[in-house]
Amino acid sequence: MPLLSRRLLTFTLAALGGAVFLFLHLPLPLLLGPMLACLVAALLGAPLAGAGEFGIMMRTILGVAVGAAITPEVLAGLPDMALSLAFVPLFVAIIAAIGYPLFRRVFGFDHATAWYGAMPGGLQDMLAFGEEAGGDIRALSLIHATRVLVIVTVAPLLMTHYWQIDLSQPPGAPLRSVAPHELALMAVCGIAGWKIAARIGLFGASILGPMILTAVLSLTGLIQHRPPAEMIQAAQFFIGIAVGAKYAGITSRELHQAVVAGLAYSLILAGISLVFIEIIMQLGLAPALDAFLAFLPGGQAEMIVIAIIAGADLAYVVSHHLLRIVLVIVLAPVAARLFARGR
Repeated sequence: MPLLSRRLLTFTLAALGGAVFLFLHLPLPLLLGPMLACLVAALLGAPLAGAGEFGIMMRTILGVAVGAAITPEVLAGLPDMALSLAFVPLFVAIIAAIGYPLFRRVFGFDHATAWYGAMPGGLQDMLAFGEEAGGDIRALSLIHATRVLVIVTVAPLLMTHYWQIDLSQPPGAPLRSVAPHELALMAVCGIAGWKIAARIGLFGASILGPMILTAVLSLTGLIQHRPPAEMIQAAQFFIGIAVGAKYAGITSRELHQAVVAGLAYSLILAGISLVFIEIIMQLGLAPALDAFLAFLPGGQAEMIVIAIIAGADLAYVVSHHLLRIVLVIVLAPVAARLFARGR
């Protein structure tokens, strides 16, 4: 089937999934609806395809949203996060120490696949490192997609029932309430920030580039609002497609090995996360909701969406996810080489 036809099919199924979630008043309808609809269709053998460059471009909206939340008041509070951030390296180390033996010994993956499958970093970065090290790129894709899928599906359910947060509410002000010149600045920050960050090789370029550029304009007062609700809802839709479509073309062997391994890993990650969340709460370092979202190792874009809609402290949540990803990107290849040399 031609790529255009596969994308039209994918978008149609995603729209139907979102409509069902909206009709049933389920949480995060425009994220989880498309995600789960594409997942089910992929498992049934539908020839799905992601949105390509356009889907990546939609992520820039989230970067702009985070950057707009960085104000002088937020910067003044950053030192208060230092003790909480100090737990992130320990968090990553424990995950790696448990995840690698799980994938290597229990599920029988080769060294490179097991190592980069266990790293709680960004999907694209772990795929690039894993492929360079000779790992199974398809298995890594399914393992990390399953990690994100499980965490992003379960987290909203817990938030809805435990904190009674309405995750079906609009994620911001309507489009008509934001001045046209601010919308234009947001568009420039999104596209220019993405392209500049990609040119210099910054990880997570589609989010971090726009975030940095928007933060500069936010700190100078040129941008005073987050992107409107309609833009964030559109970003949710395409992020849901990106996760669900990862399962397109899955085989029975991949389902029984990579996906089952990803599910087991996700449950272990959830347990580790809950321990750290409890520690942060008991020490009084952050409110329960902020700690919950900061120490869940889901995808960066997906966790930002949930934090925006839940009304969490974006600076706190994003800083913890950024530190986790930076640590993994910087240290994972070095540790992998040292580990291989030691063997």
